[in-house]
Amino acid sequence: MSKKEEDFSGPVWNLTELLERVDNDQELLRELLNIFKEDFPQTIQSLQSAVNAKDLKNSSRLSHTLKGMLSSLGATRAAAAAAKLEALSSAGETASMEGALNALEAEAHRLLPELEAYMAEVRH
Repeated sequence: MSKKEEDFSGPVWNLTELLERVDNDQELLRELLNIFKEDFPQTIQSLQSAVNAKDLKNSSRLSHTLKGMLSSLGATRAAAAAAKLEALSSAGETASMEGALNALEAEAHRLLPELEAYMAEVRH
């Protein structure tokens, strides 16, 4: 734990909310999760590079992209972490960006196993 780790409350992701958004279409949900699993690693890696380079424009853009991706999956805690990084990037607060990125990565590490477990449950 970092000295001032964010406490994003709530579930890692809200499956009930997500199922409602896709009208309980399991196939569509699997497709969305697969797209996320494909896109997320590259996006987070690009974000890491942007934060390390103190590239505010790309840090803001990529955090915004991740915030949308995560929100659409009902991953409210990870989306909140991405929103915080987006705000810091937009405000030019480079000193705080690495900590916000670490919080986002921690939330992603909590989320990904849950998504994998769900995918394994519903796989045909």
